[in-house]
Amino acid sequence: MTSTPVALTIAGSEATGGAGAQVDLKTFQQHGVFGCVALTCIVSFDPKNDWNHRFVPVDPQVIADQLEVITTAYPAEQLDVVKIGMLGTPITIQTVAEALEARSFGHVVLDPVLICKGQEPGAALDTDEALKAKVLPLATFVTPNHFETMSLSGLGAIETVEQLTEAARIIHERSGAAVLAKGGVHLPGDEAIDVYVDGERTEVLRAPKLGDGAQVAGAGCTLAAAVAARLALGDSPWEAAQAAKDFVTRGIEHRLSSGAPFDVVWQGA
Repeated sequence: MTSTPVALTIAGSEATGGAGAQVDLKTFQQHGVFGCVALTCIVSFDPKNDWNHRFVPVDPQVIADQLEVITTAYPAEQLDVVKIGMLGTPITIQTVAEALEARSFGHVVLDPVLICKGQEPGAALDTDEALKAKVLPLATFVTPNHFETMSLSGLGAIETVEQLTEAARIIHERSGAAVLAKGGVHLPGDEAIDVYVDGERTEVLRAPKLGDGAQVAGAGCTLAAAVAARLALGDSPWEAAQAAKDFVTRGIEHRLSSGAPFDVVWQGA
């Protein structure tokens, strides 16, 4: 018998292994956390169409079935942390929200994926609004990227640390969740800057920009999954944010290249 902590990811499959549920499970494993997954969609890049996403949602009943068996197999005292990644459609969001309301989790880490490259704009907007209305209020920790931070906060531009901090505070006030807003490579300067805000503290996390300032695929998934893993191990939200920032920085430093037009984070670093 083992007392290994358990964490759940509700996310999409990304075939190359550079994002989504594959990244979440690898990140959990690197932290010594046992991972389980409820798949919400199948995403595969299209090399013949500028590497846009080919997106296939999982049937809502199949999602509900996965969540039913996971939460039955691992009771609340064993499985208290869930990380939410790409949901993709309003009906998927509704299904997941109902599951979260039916089974209380101590920590709900939301990586608010608002854009799927190549997705029809109207469908993307409907999905974004459903996520904000139904899942964001259930989150205890939110990890928005630069675009998502603007969308969730309502700020039209985030170009400075001060603006990123203001946006993170707005999201915290609206959701009640701890927020780790990612400036990443989008803010000027030599540092990748994120801002952490909860009800007690505001902190700026800094690390050198790596990868010639280019975005590295899987960084957001890795960061949110690392937060979830650290929470499962007993860290406070602030401790989890610090550890996750260090973890993803090492993964970017030792990133993996391929025939795709982007590098990916290496969780094994």
